Amino acid sequence: MGCTASDVIAALRAAAVVMAEHRDELVNLDRAIGDADHGENMRRGFTALLSKLDSSPPETPGAALKLLATTLISTVGGAAGPLYGTAFLRAATAVGDLAELDGAAVAKALHAALDGVVARGKAEVGDKTMVDALVPAVSAAEAAGGEVDAVLKAAADAAASGAESTVPLVARKGRASYLGERSAGHLDPGARSTSLLLRSFADSARVAR
Repeated sequence: MGCTASDVIAALRAAAVVMAEHRDELVNLDRAIGDADHGENMRRGFTALLSKLDSSPPETPGAALKLLATTLISTVGGAAGPLYGTAFLRAATAVGDLAELDGAAVAKALHAALDGVVARGKAEVGDKTMVDALVPAVSAAEAAGGEVDAVLKAAADAAASGAESTVPLVARKGRASYLGERSAGHLDPGARSTSLLLRSFADSARVAR
């Protein structure tokens, strides 16, 4: 069973709820090692997306991902807007005009999203960023094969572990890197939001099936 535009739209609406529910958690994580704005920025970006989905529903999965990308770039402050915007824009380009996404297309989109984040942020595994969640997520998605729900569940599980792995790390990128050794002992907020989004997408795929 593939993933249609309506499925992606439903998943994005569900993700907006998750970002709102976890706003305070992400704010607190970012307060420890950043600007304390990540949670509010993500909530604002996804809330802005909802009104756009209402006024002009995208007709393909790729168009939905592109709408998310442009909305995040224009409404989300800090590093998250450009990074997530680039990620979803690359994902949209990867799936093109396909009317329906299978598991392989979703894995390809995730890989493209990772490539976009790396190109934009120049981070690698171990730098204590969202890349620490995305790299294992992409590897797991590509290894999982099968239907969309299986691919996304594997990605979400791996992203959760990847996010947790950032706790002992010393940040080497972003504002957290200014803290040096003091950044250790804290969960990276970008890795956490990546994990939350992938879990939300996986849950939506499971319900759709």
